[in-house]
Amino acid sequence: MISTPPVPDPQRLRALHERERRRYVDTHPRSAALAAASAPHFLWGVPLHWMRDWALPHPLFVERAQGHRVHCVDGHAYVDFCLGDTGAMFGHSPPPVAQAVAAQAARGLTAMLPGAMLAAVGEALQRVFGLPRWQVTLSASDANRFVLRWARAVTGRPKVLVFDGCYHGTVDDTLVDMAGDGRTLTRASLLGQVHDLALGTVVVPFNDAAAVDAALARGDVACVLTEPALTNCGLVPPAPGFLDAVQASCRRHGALFVLDETHTVSSGLGGYARVHGLAPDAVVVGKAVAGGVPCAVYGVTDDLARRMMAAKDAAPEGHSGIGTTLSASLLALAALQASLAHVMTADAYARMEATAAALQAALEGVVQRRGLPWSVTRLGARMELQFCPQPPNDAAAARAAMDEALERALHLFLLNRGLLVTPFHNMLLVPPMAGAGDVAAVAQALDDFLAEIAA
Repeated sequence: MISTPPVPDPQRLRALHERERRRYVDTHPRSAALAAASAPHFLWGVPLHWMRDWALPHPLFVERAQGHRVHCVDGHAYVDFCLGDTGAMFGHSPPPVAQAVAAQAARGLTAMLPGAMLAAVGEALQRVFGLPRWQVTLSASDANRFVLRWARAVTGRPKVLVFDGCYHGTVDDTLVDMAGDGRTLTRASLLGQVHDLALGTVVVPFNDAAAVDAALARGDVACVLTEPALTNCGLVPPAPGFLDAVQASCRRHGALFVLDETHTVSSGLGGYARVHGLAPDAVVVGKAVAGGVPCAVYGVTDDLARRMMAAKDAAPEGHSGIGTTLSASLLALAALQASLAHVMTADAYARMEATAAALQAALEGVVQRRGLPWSVTRLGARMELQFCPQPPNDAAAARAAMDEALERALHLFLLNRGLLVTPFHNMLLVPPMAGAGDVAAVAQALDDFLAEIAA
């Protein structure tokens, strides 16, 4: 085993990062020019401020993205393990979806009326995810927001329970943190927040079934909304039996059990719940479900559907606060139908699982040879390289394992060698078309990086 200190040398890390910054600037002049041209028209020069989170001196401008490769305006090709942070989980511009979108665009984009393919889409959603009744939205944020409204409406209860470190898009109720004494706090980073989110939200630690049961026993929680595994604070898998215990607590105390599978759809066909035999009252799936076209869905049981329709029928006429004009557009339905039938297939998942397992083994091999106390946590086609010896058990442990300087240097190093990973943490997604050569390239690049920063 190579004798390498468990913590990389800070001075060597800083020097490496500076070299990589210069290398990026020297090799991306067209991106630099476009960044300068865009700056007068867009905040921070980008159309979404999250795009500033890449560890880059200036944004990388994309010319095209197909399969598992992104091509930038400077002529460089990148093997993509970010995949639009899950939006292109099955590869960029899947041909069946691209063809369906092109055909539908010629026939109509949106009409605020159901398309002729609606029944077939519903049958496909039930076949893939198991639940019988569905609604379609523009994004997973919308779907989660609307499910929380439905949950409060049908239960008559004011609060929702989420987990510390959760991610459910831009849903206000979920943008909370847990204080050291267990109190629920409005997240300090929120802009323009007026209301105290603790008035309607309870936050507890992930993998703490006793805390969930105690919170639900008070009788004021409409639903538990959770990802099957935390995915946005570093990957935190559920402890054995934890989700079953949460599901049982929900049944015992009259709360709904809602799973946000937007990221954990990487687990296998039908998502984590289908793979592991859970029985949620509602499921949300976004981002990848329509091949990258803006679209999300939420499905519910027949019993919950009856309660939802009764609540709507009993309410006065007017806006329900649920739905947007472009929800379930003709274009989104066409993309959704094509994706469910031809992209999100058992064969695709089998290829993703096999390559992801190989990548996990390769990364673990590098870490072990270098003598580092790091681990690789995997959920089907999604994995995280984490700077801790065992997968974290909750968000606090995941946060403690993070090292921003190390992550940013690693991400830039990989990008300069034609490999993209997510800018937020060390997450890699493996699409169906990735292969052994791509696995070897990532492992070799990680090993080269560690050699550069070792004391």
